[in-house]
Amino acid sequence: MLRPQRVGLNAHLLSLDRNYRGAGINGYIYQLLRHLPALGEDETPLLQYRAYLHDARFEPAPGLSVSRSHWDTGGPWQRIAWEQSRLAAISRDLDLLHGLAFATPLVCACPAVVTVHDLSFLRFPNAFRPFNRFYLSFITRISTRKAARVIAVSESTRQDVIRFFGVPGERVVVVPNGVAESFHPADPAAVAVFRRNKGLPEHFILFLGTLEPRKNIVRLLEAYALWLHERPTGTKDAPALIIAGAKGWFYETIFARVNDLGLAEHVIFPGFVPAEELPWWYRAAELFVYPSLFEGFGLPVLEAMACGTPTITSNASSLPEVAGDAALLIDPEDTEGLAGAMAHVLAKPEVAAKMRAAGLCQAARFSWARTAAQTAAVYRSVLGGAG
Repeated sequence: MLRPQRVGLNAHLLSLDRNYRGAGINGYIYQLLRHLPALGEDETPLLQYRAYLHDARFEPAPGLSVSRSHWDTGGPWQRIAWEQSRLAAISRDLDLLHGLAFATPLVCACPAVVTVHDLSFLRFPNAFRPFNRFYLSFITRISTRKAARVIAVSESTRQDVIRFFGVPGERVVVVPNGVAESFHPADPAAVAVFRRNKGLPEHFILFLGTLEPRKNIVRLLEAYALWLHERPTGTKDAPALIIAGAKGWFYETIFARVNDLGLAEHVIFPGFVPAEELPWWYRAAELFVYPSLFEGFGLPVLEAMACGTPTITSNASSLPEVAGDAALLIDPEDTEGLAGAMAHVLAKPEVAAKMRAAGLCQAARFSWARTAAQTAAVYRSVLGGAG
């Protein structure tokens, strides 16, 4: 009987902190660590998983081995040093290494797979600090060119990898993200209790994501202000705008624009939302708006639709792939168009109802179990098995 193939998972970006590091890519890493070991063992070669990480709070799923680094890899310099020295040495004892976020060791003794979540650092370089931009550009270019396979989370990201890094298309595989089982509609009475417990208004528009430039929050504020100004007199009280999420980088302009537009009484910033509360925030919202300029995938759009919340998002990058025909797509640079889309959904209950039903159908096409199964198929294709 052949021995299991040893697959190493570089999960050093995994963070259970309650800030922006606990969102986005972190969710992808967490869900893969949870779902990969749960796959059936009837395919060959048999895969044996070991995750390499630092966060002591992570509790592994059955079937997943964990090696915790004695180095504190929370800072970028320490993480880079660990990946390029210790992980490079560890790769000698592996059959395959998966860099779950952009990077693999420059000297790797086994075949490697690397996941690219987006190339925003090349598409929007001014939104990144110089070192972050330089390192991500360098390490992602080298890692993707050396990898046996590159996993892109969307076709949009796949095309960017091919275009910017010159990686042959046959080595870049699309494996979409999933949506967790906890994202689903709930009883309206329970949602009302959540609103009361959180002190939330009965009607509100929600944005949820890290507060940083490419999320296009300033334009959302401007569109919201335009809608407030143009809405007919005598209509019901305007829904508040809740901008939920941790502070990322270059976020100061967002708060300044709220004051400039006179929106202080209408806009609420609750800060970082812990993972266990996320579904309730989506369910409590009358409308979810995500006008991002660029996304490698756009998980909040999928989560909102899975919770039955009507959704407006951009027609840019990967977002149409995620939204399908279920969301209202707008030009992210068209302030009037965004204002008009919000007015259209909020003024017509029949439109919102159709969007809820369509969103649930679209979200059902995605799951983390499917993501894990497709990822394991990539491993087997590299290791010479079926796929």
